[in-house]
Amino acid sequence: MQLSEQELVRREKLEKLRALGINPYPADLYPVNHTSKQIKSNYEEGKKVIIAGRLMAINVQGKASFAQLQDSEGRIQVYFNRDEICTGEDKSLYNDIFKKLIDLGDFVGIEGELFTTKVGEKTVMVKNFKLLSKALKPLPIPKQKDGKTYDAFTDPEQRYRQRYADLAVNPHVKEVFVKRTKLFNAMRQFFNDAGYFEVETPILQPIPGGAAARPFITHHNSLDIPLYMRIANELYLKRLIVGGFDGVYEFSKNFRNEGMDRTHNPEFTAMEIYVSYKDYNWMMDFCEQLLEHCAIAVNGTAEAIFGEHKINFKAPYKRITMRDSILEFTGFDIYNKSEEEIRAAAKNMQIEVDDTMGKGKLIDEIFGEKCEGNYIQPTFITDYPKEMSPLCKEHRDNPELTERFELMVCGKEIANAYSELNDPIDQRERFEHQLKLAKKGDDEATEFIDNDFLRALEYGMPPTSGMGIGMDRLIMFLTNNQSIQEVLFFPQMRPEKKKIDLSDNEKAILEILKSQNRMDLSELKSQSGLSNKGWDKGIKGLGKHGLTKVEKTEDGLFVELA
Repeated sequence: MQLSEQELVRREKLEKLRALGINPYPADLYPVNHTSKQIKSNYEEGKKVIIAGRLMAINVQGKASFAQLQDSEGRIQVYFNRDEICTGEDKSLYNDIFKKLIDLGDFVGIEGELFTTKVGEKTVMVKNFKLLSKALKPLPIPKQKDGKTYDAFTDPEQRYRQRYADLAVNPHVKEVFVKRTKLFNAMRQFFNDAGYFEVETPILQPIPGGAAARPFITHHNSLDIPLYMRIANELYLKRLIVGGFDGVYEFSKNFRNEGMDRTHNPEFTAMEIYVSYKDYNWMMDFCEQLLEHCAIAVNGTAEAIFGEHKINFKAPYKRITMRDSILEFTGFDIYNKSEEEIRAAAKNMQIEVDDTMGKGKLIDEIFGEKCEGNYIQPTFITDYPKEMSPLCKEHRDNPELTERFELMVCGKEIANAYSELNDPIDQRERFEHQLKLAKKGDDEATEFIDNDFLRALEYGMPPTSGMGIGMDRLIMFLTNNQSIQEVLFFPQMRPEKKKIDLSDNEKAILEILKSQNRMDLSELKSQSGLSNKGWDKGIKGLGKHGLTKVEKTEDGLFVELA
């Protein structure tokens, strides 16, 4: 492990602390009785307090020093005075330990008294302090001068990889996750007040069901069977409705082995709720009331800013059928059209389609390309074609459609709901149709028939409406974050590349090659100006690091960036 100069210095300080008999990582309880927020909100001059946190700024001024202590609630100024801390002749606690061995980022516990400085800042006068944890790596703390901030920790990849450092030095980031918890609590309260029951269903499933998505596959050694990470919990929650629960909901971790972008993470959180004796019309009303309630709980208002848009979550929301939406934005009416007619229409709209796509997938592509992005304010898209909704009840007025809605906000779906299909014969036929689509090459069609779920339906499921909400996407809208990575503590990342230390010869060759990507080996050697020995070591070293490769062609040897 290669350490920086600062890291080496901190390790030296660690050893000096230990040599003085100070444990830099004590195990005993530290009796904190106040937070920074409590001190400021209930301030009393001269009050004795015990606080703890991380030192985020230190300004040493000889016999006295000011510092900023950061705890879970914010920051507060602390004042270290040598004579207050060291009341006897021995001044080493201040002179040697605080001034020389304590660093920014260290956790300390402080016993002190409150006072107000001449400039009016509420401060803790330190009477005694204790090192609680020595930081061996310096935090990427932004520097401020003349009202400007320098060296801010803003690189997204570093922030997501080192969320612990991000939270420590960027306090505003924590507020996003505080609001995320408020959202979950508000939604849970809304459901509980309505009398619905929170449950848990399996994450490892023998059949990936309840959605159209590629699963992650694992293997159970004892049973010697493949298992699938949950892509949705829908079929299990419906089993509970069959079993007699009137309303069940779950906040579930789902896993889909698909692409990653600003609105998709392979591991995500969804909420699904199922209520018996209801339909999708009732669920639209319920959804409006739920989201208005949640927006107010999170932000104190039904309005939220997302990019350049002000979204109003106050009920009611606009409602439009998928047919009317496509007709409005394309002029094409999907009603009573064959698969080939819809495919031809999509091609005429310059939408990329292929022969593996069935009627439902083609309609979905048209809607996604031409309509979806137009819905900024919350809008219910209703009455989807049957081919798009294998788990949804046939529309009561039109057998070509289903009783389904999706809620669109800023061009993205955040909720999906059905009048649930409870006819076991119809459900089996829909599953079998999905199998045909899968064999045709549709990689989003299900390749499994869940016979146990069909058996459950055969026992009878009452009329039911269900809804799923993408919690990560919803909190993005409520906190004005354009990327899903900003609302996940630990988003999925590519493996971190190890830093490669190159020799001077390797660096010289690489710099020349970067300008052209691919060069004749002899020309590259000539331009490098290296001796034969230096060239051999340099080019071989780059190959070992996996940075370059040599290709033999009829025209000679060429070197290119790997």
